[in-house]
Amino acid sequence: MAASKSTRGRKAAPARSHPTAPASAAPSVVATKTASKGRADGARAKTSSTPSPAAYDNGGPPIWLQLTTFVLAIAGLGVSIYETYSHFVTHSFLGCSGNGTFNCEAVTTSAQSYIGPSSFHVPVAVLGVLFFVFAGVPLMSPWAWQAKRREIHLARLVSVIIGMCFVMYLLYAELIIIDKICIYCTSVHVITFLLFVLTVGAAAMWGLAPGRPGFPVRTRRAAAEPAAS
Repeated sequence: MAASKSTRGRKAAPARSHPTAPASAAPSVVATKTASKGRADGARAKTSSTPSPAAYDNGGPPIWLQLTTFVLAIAGLGVSIYETYSHFVTHSFLGCSGNGTFNCEAVTTSAQSYIGPSSFHVPVAVLGVLFFVFAGVPLMSPWAWQAKRREIHLARLVSVIIGMCFVMYLLYAELIIIDKICIYCTSVHVITFLLFVLTVGAAAMWGLAPGRPGFPVRTRRAAAEPAAS
């Protein structure tokens, strides 16, 4: 009886685990899940840093067209400035003076080379400078092509249409009325015609949509898509 009482009062010793068994299986499972999650997050970050080519293309005029029109507008401005300088300062044109068919002096001094009433004549060369300064170069720059405002693209289209109508009148004046050709005026006419073709063609193909950027630019929407997935 005394032995049974001592056995009943004695507490049972905890069972000892096998020395080769792991201390706990739960921490290893947590570590595996954490490592898998880390790899998934790394793959997701890599995917978000390299957007698909579709994120670079917004369906507008390409960058080569934007740069071409910009260079043409700068060239037109340069020729118009030279014409204005020769008209007011030197009164002669390099390689286009004389009594032949190519006679810039005869064209630039004719009555058709001025716009406005007789009391306030404005040379056509000055109008060419104003056109390229306020419409040609600014509206043909890549920054204007890529603008989000529809009014800018509409202004570009309207300006080249008006410029081309004016060029048609000047060609009629040169070939029919004056019967002389100014090579500098003709170069401006050709530049305006090329700007007209490129701008109207871009409007026919892409509408008034902003031009494509010259380098990959991720939009906010494209940047948020991988994170949301």
